Amino acid sequence: MYQINNYLRGFILFIIICYFIYIISLLKRKKLELKYSLLWIFSGLVMLVLVIFPDIFIYSAKFIGIEVASNGLFVVFIFLLIIILISLTVIISSDSAKIKILVQKIAIMEKRIRELEDK
Repeated sequence: MYQINNYLRGFILFIIICYFIYIISLLKRKKLELKYSLLWIFSGLVMLVLVIFPDIFIYSAKFIGIEVASNGLFVVFIFLLIIILISLTVIISSDSAKIKILVQKIAIMEKRIRELEDK
């Protein structure tokens, strides 16, 4: 059975803790909103669970037919990245529509102001 070296596990835990500290510092400095950081926090929790309980991941990877655990890690992280990219694309699309509406409203207001100034 595949065993993760304790030194490597400790190093990865340290990296994940630094990752959470970075996300929290971005939230405190208001560089990142909570609603946008939830997926990053979720992905960090997935990484934490995989490091703390690697046997669960190894057994589940074997169950679905993935022979090598590292290939399963690639699948999991690619899936997480796709979910994050889709959610960010939805956010950008929504913000783009809002910006378009705001620009149209500003143009209408500027037209009204010019009309009132001309009178």
